[in-house]
Amino acid sequence: MIELRNVTKFYHLEGGGRHYVVKNLSLDIPPNKNIAILGPNGAGKSTLLRMIGGAEAPNSGTIESKSNISWPLGVSAGFQGSLTGRENVNFVCKINGLTKEQTLATLEAVQEFAEIGDFFDQRVKTYSSGMRARVAFGLSIIFDFDYYLIDELTAVGDASFRKKAQIEFAKIKERASLVFVSHNLQMLLESCDAAILLKDGEGIYYQDIKEGIKAYELLLPPSARKITNKKTKNPKPAKKRIAATLKKLTATKERVAKKRAAIKRVAKKRAAIKQKLQKDTELNNAPLKQKASQSLEGVSAPSRDHTFKEK
Repeated sequence: MIELRNVTKFYHLEGGGRHYVVKNLSLDIPPNKNIAILGPNGAGKSTLLRMIGGAEAPNSGTIESKSNISWPLGVSAGFQGSLTGRENVNFVCKINGLTKEQTLATLEAVQEFAEIGDFFDQRVKTYSSGMRARVAFGLSIIFDFDYYLIDELTAVGDASFRKKAQIEFAKIKERASLVFVSHNLQMLLESCDAAILLKDGEGIYYQDIKEGIKAYELLLPPSARKITNKKTKNPKPAKKRIAATLKKLTATKERVAKKRAAIKRVAKKRAAIKQKLQKDTELNNAPLKQKASQSLEGVSAPSRDHTFKEK
């Protein structure tokens, strides 16, 4: 369980004033659930993730948990830019108390998973956002967390890397909870159970992801509502679907039976034609055989015995 109590986070604006990300936010993030964080651009989704992960502190209020929580995994992964990827991973291993052997194994595993080649030994400030995310994700799967904080990570990398990441996500979901920030609503609908909607500094928890997305899309222009605008056909009752399937199977069997019968008829006709041709050939060749037999009467076969005389 992650407990947020009266959490307030704001940024000072130039010229005075404050921009509140959340104001007196109190809610519980339960375990064993995958939760989407929804909200318009600038609502504070990534900021909330950073506060939950301990990378950023609220101005007031508390965030408490006895669970192990990952750092935010995403395009803005919090590495030290002046260090290389290898040095950053080595540092994380040290502060987590890994042995030398465990650290070496982790470095090898992260480098292989991230697929960034020689850039692993270059300074992180030279990385693209996608490269940062690859290393962060590769490092995160080494550790066993109760909650994984995901910030727009699903769009990182090519198709091959995304497929590999999805496989790892599936493994993680079996043993931990995911807290998602993503603009891919379809992915959130398929992957999450519940939602937190951020709006005007408030946070509303929805136990059903469908209800959360519906509430979020009401904040968008009608043309941008990808989920609620999707046309869905009412499914037929189960009995009708089964009856329709059986009808199709029966029709298919009948077509197959007709085709087999037709094939048998054609084969039978071919056999009859072949037999007739063979009979006609024998009748036509009978006089020739008789004439040849008569011409050979009285002709003895040549002897196979040969006598060789010496010269």
